[in-house]
Amino acid sequence: MHCAFKLANLYTNALFKWTIGVMANLFDINLNRLVVFVAVVETGSITAAAKRLGLAKTMVSAHMQKLEAEIGSSLLIRTTRRLHLTEAGTLFYEACQKILQDTEAAISLASSNTTQLRGKLRVSTSIDYGITVIGPLAAELTRANPELKIEIVSSDHRVDMVAEGVDVSIRIGRLADSSHKAALIAYFEEWVVAPPELFPHGLPKSPKELEAYPFVGLSVLPNFLHWTFARPDHASESVRFNASIVSNTSSTVKSAVMAGAGFMICPDFSVREDIAAGRLIRLVPEWSLMGGGIYAVFPASAQPSHKVSVLIAALKARADALNIPAINTTL
Repeated sequence: MHCAFKLANLYTNALFKWTIGVMANLFDINLNRLVVFVAVVETGSITAAAKRLGLAKTMVSAHMQKLEAEIGSSLLIRTTRRLHLTEAGTLFYEACQKILQDTEAAISLASSNTTQLRGKLRVSTSIDYGITVIGPLAAELTRANPELKIEIVSSDHRVDMVAEGVDVSIRIGRLADSSHKAALIAYFEEWVVAPPELFPHGLPKSPKELEAYPFVGLSVLPNFLHWTFARPDHASESVRFNASIVSNTSSTVKSAVMAGAGFMICPDFSVREDIAAGRLIRLVPEWSLMGGGIYAVFPASAQPSHKVSVLIAALKARADALNIPAINTTL
């Protein structure tokens, strides 16, 4: 028994010395540099990482040099075109990812026990949805949570969530396969709309009749001139519209239509107020298009933060208030 006690003491002393040694190494390293290192790897360059982090390029370079000095190992091989990870850098990157994910999860867990949201939330969205939904909702959330900072990145082109440092991306339409997770917020319908003055002699009765009128198209959509309409009696019509104006942003398409350039096809959420106010009218309402979903997308490698979860819940609540069908499960 005396021998076992002695061995236990030796083990305890060794463990204590090892722990002190590890702590000393951690004290030598600025853990903020792990965030910088991960950003450099994920964006592929010092310049892109600096943009993502909002730091000067020289500061990012300095952080990397100091990190390599602190851990005593080369992490990156720098060439004229891009950066490459060393073998040590690859292992260190994988470890850093887990450290940062666990840290974010711990912070989210702690934050979920408070009523106030804080910190930065970066949201990417289409221009239309950003104007009609995300902007007003961000105003509500920041009024209720003064320490919350929301950055909205609006574009009708899909952004790289990892490279751009986006926490959650709102995507409209049919969701493509990806490595990300997605929560379905609501479904939307696609409506054909135009200003009333475009039809002084009466409204068209079918999609085919619309081919005689000028169309304003959103060019980022696939086959944006070709549409297939269906009716409840199973009748269908495939049409090809004549575009008088084409744009790569939905806001420009809508502004041209509001100025009388022609008709457009758009999600119902972007024109409900205009139709209610009489600025636009819905055409051929007995015919329907495929429509799609509104999704909140976030990286699969991490659980959504408390801020992201609150945003998704608020978006679903808004959809419910407008009587838009929504699903509350994560896909």
